[in-house]
Amino acid sequence: QAQLVESGGGLVQAGGSLRLSCVASGSVASISARGWYRQAPGKQRELVAAMRSDGSTNYADSVKGRFTISRDNAKNTVYLQMNSLKPEDTAVYYCNAPPFSDPTYGLESHHYYGLDYWGKGTAVTVSS
Repeated sequence: QAQLVESGGGLVQAGGSLRLSCVASGSVASISARGWYRQAPGKQRELVAAMRSDGSTNYADSVKGRFTISRDNAKNTVYLQMNSLKPEDTAVYYCNAPPFSDPTYGLESHHYYGLDYWGKGTAVTVSS
């Protein structure tokens, strides 16, 4: 079974740091591209960070300079290092992978017709 499992969420004070992990298993592990999304209460899900197969990355303007996406291929794991956290970063964070190699993953809006992969999410709460 193809699966993405997130971990590392929790409660942290503003200015603190957390590192989220996303472990891939099954067929999804062969797809190099990964993304992190988040959804805050009452708000639309948004892309936070994305990494494509060639290792290039992009970030939401709100997290540039504070968040870093990286991967460890040997462990089939993608990370999101979050520094200088703000209360507005509070959300459930989801790991995502496209269903195929896409050189524009994370750079434009895509509809993968339910064929992309999602984790179940990990909650991050940042207190002021």
